[in-house]
Amino acid sequence: MERLIEILQEINDGVDYETCTTLIDERYLDSLAIISLVAAIEEEFDVQIPTVEIVPENFNSAKALWNLIERLQEEG
Repeated sequence: MERLIEILQEINDGVDYETCTTLIDERYLDSLAIISLVAAIEEEFDVQIPTVEIVPENFNSAKALWNLIERLQEEG
């Protein structure tokens, strides 16, 4: 999860990713940031994020994103 936080900070370092649960709702991540984030996650964690998974509940917090990454890695 530490690497995920680093990736998020590279995109927008003005957010406390450890506690924030409203990344999408509060527009800390806009559509361009999400595209960059998806590309970085796919490269870093060797997963493919299906379009149907790009929804607010998967991107509203670092924890939700980490859960998505772990699930995708398990599904392989």
